[in-house]
Amino acid sequence: MIPGPANAITDVSGVLVGHHQRIGAGWATGTTVVLAPDATVGAVDGRGGAPGTRETDLLAPENLVQHVNAVCLSGGSAYGLASADGVMRWLAAEHIGFPVGTQPHHVVPIVPAAVLFDLPAGDWGNRPDAEFGYAACQAATAGPVAQGSVGAGTGARLGSLKGGVGTASARVGGCTVGALAVANAAGEAVDRNTGVPLAADIGLAGEFGGAWPHRPGDIPSAPRAVLNTTIGVVAVDAALTKAQARRLAVAAQDGLARAVRPAHSMFDGDTVFALATGARPLEDGGAAGAFGGPGRWAAALDRLCAAAADTFARAVVHALLAATAVNGVPAYRDVWPR
Repeated sequence: MIPGPANAITDVSGVLVGHHQRIGAGWATGTTVVLAPDATVGAVDGRGGAPGTRETDLLAPENLVQHVNAVCLSGGSAYGLASADGVMRWLAAEHIGFPVGTQPHHVVPIVPAAVLFDLPAGDWGNRPDAEFGYAACQAATAGPVAQGSVGAGTGARLGSLKGGVGTASARVGGCTVGALAVANAAGEAVDRNTGVPLAADIGLAGEFGGAWPHRPGDIPSAPRAVLNTTIGVVAVDAALTKAQARRLAVAAQDGLARAVRPAHSMFDGDTVFALATGARPLEDGGAAGAFGGPGRWAAALDRLCAAAADTFARAVVHALLAATAVNGVPAYRDVWPR
């Protein structure tokens, strides 16, 4: 398995990512937006006991709307769901959304959203609003994605350390799978006795760079956060139904459980969205293995799901390694310099 050119979710053609954040003067929070190309199928899987979400019921396979226009990920706990209003406003100005009338502007943008708890990272009243979502859309681009303490990961914590945004991708036959994780977990992502990330063994050749420290780290005894949540998106350029896309999101949660221990606690709202752009048929690349006929799609989907789990885990490791200290919460790079 090899990564895409940017080793990012944007390696899935048509997917764009934008961040907006504020740091300093009582601010340590932000918003990340994943913009999807036209006719992208969406799905979601929630595993944590304390989710903060918007428009997730819409993504159930039995419900009307099949396609999503963007996914909004934000800090600010439930307050941060307001950032999705700005994403809708930006999309509406571009005439992008579910058509509900006869004119080009008669659309309702479909923007599922999830938030993480980062309120203690700054002053309590400073949290993302609609302007954060709008600005993140304006900043959205293809190609390399900024990682670490940016966007929705600005005020994130990952166990004892600073969390943040991470991304990764992989080629699977003729398809590309990409993931973006905003890691803000109650659990730890590192073996504190060795300094080795828990999902380090999943990395592709040379991906994480350098030798791991293999020694205990001196982590200051800062108070642990009690409300957390890892949120993210897994994307693929295959043509999937909503039900098949949900299997992709379910598999990505497995990757989170490999990278963070424990995961999916009562104090986490772990939520992963799936986006399937439909650019390639599901069976592309001979992924069906021993199954033929009606069973062919299942084997092809299984390969994509296995890649989604690994890619999401790798994205969490990138978030850990790229994060920088904010408001006294140490980053991995400070505790285990490499």
